[in-house]
Amino acid sequence: MSTLTALARARAVDRGVAQPVCTVRHVHISDRPLVLIPLALAGEANAPLAAMVGAERQSPRLLVVNQPRNRDQRFAFAAQLAEIVLAYLDGYRPAAAVTSAPGGSAAERGADAPQIIVPNPAGIGFVRLFGRSTRFRRSSGEYAVDPAVPVLGRWLTFVAERSEYPGSCLLLAATQALALHWASGQSPVEDLNLAALLGWIDPPPGMTGQEAAVAAEDPVIWPPAGPATDPTFDNEVLAPLIAACGRSDADPGARRRAEFSLQTALSGQLAPTWRLVWQAVDLLCVLPPGGRVAARWDADKEAFVSYLEHLRDGGPPQPRRDSAVAAARRLNWLERAQASYAAQRALDDPLVLADYRLTGEAFGGPVTAAEPDRLDATGKRRKLRPLITVVTDDPVQVEPGAALVSPTRPGQTARVVSVSAQPPDLATLAPGSAAWSRPDAVLGAEVNRPPAEVVLELSGGMGRALTAAPGSVPEVGERLCYTTLTDSYQMHGTFPAREDTPWTHGGPPPEYVPADADAAEEWS
Repeated sequence: MSTLTALARARAVDRGVAQPVCTVRHVHISDRPLVLIPLALAGEANAPLAAMVGAERQSPRLLVVNQPRNRDQRFAFAAQLAEIVLAYLDGYRPAAAVTSAPGGSAAERGADAPQIIVPNPAGIGFVRLFGRSTRFRRSSGEYAVDPAVPVLGRWLTFVAERSEYPGSCLLLAATQALALHWASGQSPVEDLNLAALLGWIDPPPGMTGQEAAVAAEDPVIWPPAGPATDPTFDNEVLAPLIAACGRSDADPGARRRAEFSLQTALSGQLAPTWRLVWQAVDLLCVLPPGGRVAARWDADKEAFVSYLEHLRDGGPPQPRRDSAVAAARRLNWLERAQASYAAQRALDDPLVLADYRLTGEAFGGPVTAAEPDRLDATGKRRKLRPLITVVTDDPVQVEPGAALVSPTRPGQTARVVSVSAQPPDLATLAPGSAAWSRPDAVLGAEVNRPPAEVVLELSGGMGRALTAAPGSVPEVGERLCYTTLTDSYQMHGTFPAREDTPWTHGGPPPEYVPADADAAEEWS
């Protein structure tokens, strides 16, 4: 938890309402998302119990498994879910939308991509496990299932894996999206309760956020958002109804009544969460999107089309485990994506950037001097390299030679020439030193430290002439913020080919060949 987030949580407690920690929205919200609220049977490994799903808030579909331990009924549920999800995905197939890709080749990109929203991270876990348990199934022979079931499994696995990519929004958890933009007065663990988190963010009239969050803990009014269910509901309502639905000696009428009662009970468990997820969507849509959200969504669209082509070409399902080389590449890919995502959020949002100002990775202040026509004649030809001086009260932890960027001037690079009046080096506070014996003096020096003057040499974004274009060089009095964070291209790691996997990592993995054992994989 960052310093500003901790401060925002304290202010939320003091003011009785969640505090914003962002000025813009950092996630993409589709005009027509598919909301999925799953329930799983307690004590079973991801056995589906029910789901409420749909892209229209006024007309959700309720899917119920009367006997969750019955294999046939579980796969009938999977077939019903596949019918809904695949029909939704089909609406986003690209219609010959071709864009020019780097190198002159053509790349297909759809006008839009699907988005699935679940209540919480546990919902993403359900999607991942449900995809694993269905993507290897066969539509013929022993253990045959509906042909749509393995296709559903592949898509669910795809969006679950894509959700690990920082900034991706193909599969989104409502609690994570809300907690990214607001700080409540409760712990991050308590923020996983969607009703409690929304109570802090948007409390009902006449209630504080804390009062609304306490009221949200009542499982009768606000049942758990899934996939886990309330133990009291399990024991007193669910177990007797499942038993009644499974009685072989019951007459058809009694069984139908029991099934109707089970559907009514599960609908009552899911309907409040359905309303909460759409409330979360409405709150997020109020925020203006950040400047780089669209580019990240474009990457999601390209990933969606790429996997669509993989299925179209008859590609195999995702393996149970990545090979050593594939796992290393994926880790490198995620690390680079995380660094890029952190930089994008900071460059889009001054509140996010403020966290980096506290750590010295960014600083802000007015321009006090400028040499807009300065030329650098040290090379073979003269180059325009203006100098500016920024005075800041922020702690500055950059060294001469470091490259910085400003969110308001993204096409311009600033190289640090010099930094003066740095704050005291807190590393000198060793036990036994004079500073250690007088901490009040040290704290006073830290609070009343002199402003730092940072001299920067600018390049880029000023035109090709030896005279800067009007407005391209900051003027005296202009307030700017500079940071070491950058969204520039990062080199990929170097990894051996799959067939060159070293013996220390198991050697070259065998080619995947679908086998009958895949269809016999346990549900969990």
